[in-house]
Amino acid sequence: MQEQYRIVVAGGKETERKKIKNLLQRLGYTVAGEAEDGLTALKMLRTLAPDLVILADELKGKKGIEVARIAMEDRICPAILVYTHLTSTLLEGAREARVFSLLPAPVEENELLAAVELAVSNFQEISHLEKEVRKLREELESRKIIERAKGFLMQQYGLTEEEAYRRLQKQSMEKRIPMRRIAEAILLARELKKD
Repeated sequence: MQEQYRIVVAGGKETERKKIKNLLQRLGYTVAGEAEDGLTALKMLRTLAPDLVILADELKGKKGIEVARIAMEDRICPAILVYTHLTSTLLEGAREARVFSLLPAPVEENELLAAVELAVSNFQEISHLEKEVRKLREELESRKIIERAKGFLMQQYGLTEEEAYRRLQKQSMEKRIPMRRIAEAILLARELKKD
């Protein structure tokens, strides 16, 4: 059984929107909100922070593709776009907006289930990988700063690399401050002495 994702459905035609809502509920998902235009959909995404948005390609106010682009850029949730006519322009726009799936209207239950599960799981994986990349970048930046501070301590006080590292580590433990902040303070003090 799939997880009970919270989904916002946005479509101009009420009959299609209600059909998608009923299919989602029958499949065990929660419909967190419904919108008939793009601006309302965008407001719902920002306030409800759902797991997924399903958008009609033709929405009043803001087009579905534009709402999908914003949802992805702001890392709110993935988007599935429901279309009536597939064109090369729509396909290219969906690619640029990083839409997770395109579904033809009228939406069929099996296609909807597969699209929802893949969109949410792929988005979660992307989010996880982005967090890992950010964490690794921060760690690398911390190492660079600590290395520069060690170099300064070695030069200033004639310490070995290990002694300089132990000095940073000791200050970090005594003051209960991360080593990076100790290293940044040392480098800042060095810059102030230059002026």
